[in-house]
Amino acid sequence: MLPGFSSPAVGFDQPFEMLEACHERVQRSVDLLTRLAEHLHTVGHDASAQQAAADVLRYFDVAAPHHHEDEERHVFPPLLALPQDEAHAAVHAAVRQLQQDHLLMHRLWQSLRGALARIASGQEADFSHDDLTVLHRFTGLYASHIELEESVIYPASRALLDATGLAAMGEEMARRRRAP
Repeated sequence: MLPGFSSPAVGFDQPFEMLEACHERVQRSVDLLTRLAEHLHTVGHDASAQQAAADVLRYFDVAAPHHHEDEERHVFPPLLALPQDEAHAAVHAAVRQLQQDHLLMHRLWQSLRGALARIASGQEADFSHDDLTVLHRFTGLYASHIELEESVIYPASRALLDATGLAAMGEEMARRRRAP
């Protein structure tokens, strides 16, 4: 069975837990995308494939951009404000890498989403060779990106924020999602 997934919700009062929960949903969406490609190759295009494609589209069109914006607004700036010295060089380099990843992920997604939309609507039955190349690059990039965030960036950022900063971060994240 391909389509759908669910995960427990985490509240905005715990913004880093929310970001980590988003990583779990990213991984599920990436896994679903990979399974979809295999399903199309082995089983063919069917209603399950269409639903899986729609689920992946919905996630990467809506939730993933919010997640990236959360990091760009709240996680990266305090880290980049750290002194430009040897003690913080690795964190600065990691943030710059992640910022570049966000740009590349956006470009790869724009390249991949058309094929997914056509599969979801029944207009196309499979990914092209070029689509599969983009798909593999996209999924691989997310894996390394998440690893760097969770092992280096989130711990460093958490250490900089007090309870007031965490509350403000969570409130802004929630407010932006409620905005029309």
